[in-house]
Amino acid sequence: MNKTLSNFILAFIIGFVFINCANRGTPDGGPKDEIPPTIVKSDPENFSTNFKGNEIRVYFDEYIKIKDIQKQLIISPPMKTQPEIKPLGGASKYISIKIFDTLQPNTTYAFNFGNSITDNNEGNPYPFYRYVFSTGDYIDSLTVKGTIADAIKKQPETFINVALYEVDSTFTDSIIYKESPKYITNTLDSLTTFSIENIKAGKYMLVALKDKNGDNKFQQKTDQIAFHKSFIDVPTDSLYTLRLFSEELNFNAIRPKIISGEKIAFGYEGDYKNMEIKVLSEIPDDFDYRITKDAKTDTLYYWYKPKMEVDSLLFNVSHPNFDKDFTVRIAQMPRDSLSIKKISSGSIGYEEDFIITNSTPFVSFDTSKISLIDKDSTQVYFTTSFDTISNTVAFKFNKTEDNSYRMQILPEAITDFYDEKNDTLNYSVQTNKASNFGYARFTLVNATFPIIIQLTDNNGEVKAEQYVTEQKSIDFLNLSAGMFYIRVIHDTNGNAKYDTGNYLKKIQPERVSHFKEIEIRADWGLSETLQFN
Repeated sequence: MNKTLSNFILAFIIGFVFINCANRGTPDGGPKDEIPPTIVKSDPENFSTNFKGNEIRVYFDEYIKIKDIQKQLIISPPMKTQPEIKPLGGASKYISIKIFDTLQPNTTYAFNFGNSITDNNEGNPYPFYRYVFSTGDYIDSLTVKGTIADAIKKQPETFINVALYEVDSTFTDSIIYKESPKYITNTLDSLTTFSIENIKAGKYMLVALKDKNGDNKFQQKTDQIAFHKSFIDVPTDSLYTLRLFSEELNFNAIRPKIISGEKIAFGYEGDYKNMEIKVLSEIPDDFDYRITKDAKTDTLYYWYKPKMEVDSLLFNVSHPNFDKDFTVRIAQMPRDSLSIKKISSGSIGYEEDFIITNSTPFVSFDTSKISLIDKDSTQVYFTTSFDTISNTVAFKFNKTEDNSYRMQILPEAITDFYDEKNDTLNYSVQTNKASNFGYARFTLVNATFPIIIQLTDNNGEVKAEQYVTEQKSIDFLNLSAGMFYIRVIHDTNGNAKYDTGNYLKKIQPERVSHFKEIEIRADWGLSETLQFN
């Protein structure tokens, strides 16, 4: 064997041995760590009594971090000055809680960390850790439990505060607007049940809040609320169901302002239907006005004529529980021009009206200058109805399947508030084939009338509804194909609409029943039985 061949064989053997050794020594990472961190000790110990300090430390067997602490941490009773929690933004083997608030005597405090504590490497949570201490001789141990529901939707929102307010000599119903509760918990991001723990015996008001700004107080404009119909006595074995609802806003007028020539916007909160607007300034004899509502925002438009050379106008806005004067600065601006458009889409339902609206208030219509024909050029009889507040005109006519309709509005058929008239307008709509739709029939068992049966989409938007006052089969015809949820409103006061609750008036929202999801198919029907308890 020559030297070159011997060197090649030697190099091959050395390389093979090196690779083999390297393979045997390469770690594969092992199984993934799924074990949450473990608490080694607490200082002071958890469930300590006669607590006097201002700092708590909880030690773990590995590095931990805290995430989403502002949402996850619930302190009961709430503290006016929030404690300092560390670590934030880093890792540590202990949690530090520094207390700056003056603690109440003989009170049990609980720090509920939710799922905010995780190990540093894999993010395994230490679930629902609670640190409890008492400033008195014993730990309060009573509990109030229950379920959160939404008054109108199938599922409630997440992160719902559930609170107890102590009913003592200082208690008033307005406490929820001004004070933090005595005890509090939170459903966090996955639960519909609640448990308020470490409570002392007593009489309480039970309330739930979807607290948007996190101040533990009820804001009518932004928060949902639920309340138990009567005070509760603790201890109790009852399980409570709280139905969250949004209150109708108390009426309030927003300072009006001019937005174009002789057009003033009056913003409002609440229900506008009993809202009155009166001009208090001196006006000419031929002064006239119209009021319309914006289609999307909470705004009424006050249109007036003639144009006046004034710096301002004084108005009074009134409502059954509101009365206020406003001064509107008048600027010389161009008027809105007449601009008519259709609201209806290209495809129209068999029972749907064809609707037009205008950028300025409608005043008069000459129907002799309006014609409607179908695809066979046959004249179609129609009637009209005018809504002054929405500033819309609805054309009602009988429709047949798979047809098209063309409307022509000749010049000067329509006159607006400022005596402008239209040019020639042409609109077209069509109907679909009957085979494109499906239908559903509902048989009602043990129903108490009246009720409102609604078919909604996944977001709760109503796609079809019927008001039912007697026992009979209910047919929903000409439904578009898709998935629908069945929702039934029990119309207790018989006003043909859903009524929400009111905390101060102690009115609960009307009861709502939810049934299973159904699928509507084109050219197909289904029959369902709605069984009421």
